[in-house]
Parts: sequence; structure tokens; C-alpha cells
Amino acid sequence: MGGWRDMSVEVGDPRQGPQVLEDQYSPSRWSRRLDRDTIIDAHFEVMAAGTERARASAQTLLHVPYGNGDREKLDIYFPTNPAETFPVLVYIHGGYWQCLSKDDSGFAAPPLVSQGVAVVAVGYDIAPKGHMDSMVLQVRRSLVFLVEQYPRIRGIYLCGHSAGAHLAAMVLSTDWTEFPVVPDIKGAVLVSGVYDLEPILHTYVNDALNMSREVAQRNSPMRHVTPGGPAACEVLVAVAQHDSPEFRRQSQEYSQALRAAGWSVSLLDLAGVDHFDVIEKLSEDSYILTQVILNMISRA
Repeated sequence: MGGWRDMSVEVGDPRQGPQVLEDQYSPSRWSRRLDRDTIIDAHFEVMAAGTERARASAQTLLHVPYGNGDREKLDIYFPTNPAETFPVLVYIHGGYWQCLSKDDSGFAAPPLVSQGVAVVAVGYDIAPKGHMDSMVLQVRRSLVFLVEQYPRIRGIYLCGHSAGAHLAAMVLSTDWTEFPVVPDIKGAVLVSGVYDLEPILHTYVNDALNMSREVAQRNSPMRHVTPGGPAACEVLVAVAQHDSPEFRRQSQEYSQALRAAGWSVSLLDLAGVDHFDVIEKLSEDSYILTQVILNMISRA
């Protein structure tokens, strides 16, 4: 850990070239497909269009409240031919904790619901209204709600992208004795995530989040890896070939930390994709990550 400490925090510092911290935590600068000014808008459009298609084709329950907050709602996409009990993939959206929503997060449902898997997209308060502590708690509470309200669920599989991967990883460190039920989490798929928040403090990303060092440390999965053991779920840490070196380092180090603590963990380095299409392609049946998720669920 800590290679980021040697990087300049000034964008365009000629001594560091592309190795400045702002660049490293600006995923749009690393795509080979589109320039940084258009790729984020394109990403939002792909996610929204995919979600619209999913809502049109699947049986859904939308805007289900799991709490009293405006964004404390779930979208549920039911299996096409549900069995008596069925697994559920809980998707936690990215957007650097300050954009996107559950309303852009159903795009991955079609390949999964067709195979008997429910998909739940989780809403949470994004910055500046939402604070990091509250986002983590909201995601944990959403899982408790699912367990309490839907007894037909047979195992929960977490899937998060970018900031959502961070939130999913924080779920893995939860002390469930503080909650009324313990979700049966059987797997976690963490895609292009951030697992140590301290470098974020020194970038533009923290302008809206306004995290202190204490908050960043308290909410860094890398600092809260619990012992694995028989009850620990299977974890897949996925990273894109065209993620930045810092994003790739974070994924590698977090997967190593989990493995050292006794977790069953795999690191999947996905070729030919960037920080954005690494998750967009989950709408495709043939995409390797879609297939890996279905295989994980079928093995349980």
C-alpha cells in the first residue's frame, strides 16, 4: 500500500506525466474507446437504455422502500420462471458516490432473470446529501430488508461497480450482530472498485464527499478485512485492462488481503475493456463476467 503517496496531486505536473493522483482516480482518462469528455455521458446513456430495456422485458417491482429516505428504495427484477426459492443478485451502482442511481442499474437483469436469478438494484443517498457512513449503512439495511420481506430468496450475491464495489466490500466487513437478521451472502463480485479511500482525500472526488481522514479510514474495506473461515462467501475481484494503474493496484492488493485472511477469492483481469464497458457488458449473455456470475450462482 501507499504507492499513491509518491504521486503529485497537481494535474499535469510535468515531473509525473500521467502518474498524478488526479489522473489515476479519473477513470475517463484511461479509456481507449472514447475521449474523456464524452465517455461518461456515453456510459450514462448505455446504463439508462439498458435499464429501460430490462424494465420493459422483465416482471418488476419498482421503487420498493426499504427505509424512509427519498433514495432508500429498491428495484426488483424477478426471474422469468421463478422456482419456489431463487437466488438474488444485489447490484450496487457506481458513480463515485455522487451520481447515477438505481434507475440506471437494471441493465444487467435480462441475462440473469432468464436463468432463474432475481436482480435487485439498490438506491442510496449520493453526495453531497449522502455521507459515506450513511451510504454504507443504507446498503447494509437494504439487505436486511430483503431478507425480512422476501423469504423465498435462496442466497444473496453482491455485485458492485466502482463506488458500488467499495460499498459491496464494506458489506463483507459488517458485524451482523448489530442487525436483526444475518443475510445469507453466498458470493460477491467486485468490479473495478476502490478499497482504500485515503488517496481519494487528495483528489477532486472528495470535493462533494467531504470526507475526513477518519471517515475514509473507517470506510476503507482494505482496513477492515475480517477473517475468512467456512462461513465466508466466495469473492471475485474483477478489474479492467484499461483501468488506471491505481485502480488495478487497489484490486490486486484487496484480493491479496482477502486471500491472506482466509477468504476464497479470485482476481479476474478482463482484457479489452475499460472502467465503463467492463460493467456495461453485463447486459450481454455471452460476456465472460456474466458467465462467471452465473457459474458462481450455479455452484452454490
